[in-house]
Amino acid sequence: MNEFIEWGALGQVLVAGVLVGAGIPALFALGLRLLAGTGPVPDGATTDGDAPVSPPRPGPVRLAGAVLCLGTVVAAVVTGLVFVISGGH
Repeated sequence: MNEFIEWGALGQVLVAGVLVGAGIPALFALGLRLLAGTGPVPDGATTDGDAPVSPPRPGPVRLAGAVLCLGTVVAAVVTGLVFVISGGH
């Protein structure tokens, strides 16, 4: 039965599956984390729900990293949709 398994092709599918299945969600999570503001909660903020608390904005480097990560995710999704819509050829 070993002569019917193409191990090289199986390895390529495995690597592609791990990259897409774990890499794209990891990039999405990293992009969201980079968008989250850093720093302490403002002094006048309360946790009882009286007033909304707006976190501080991320710096320009973090914002650029978030745009890069989320742009890569969007590009991967669009590429996958185009591939599937075109018939997978």
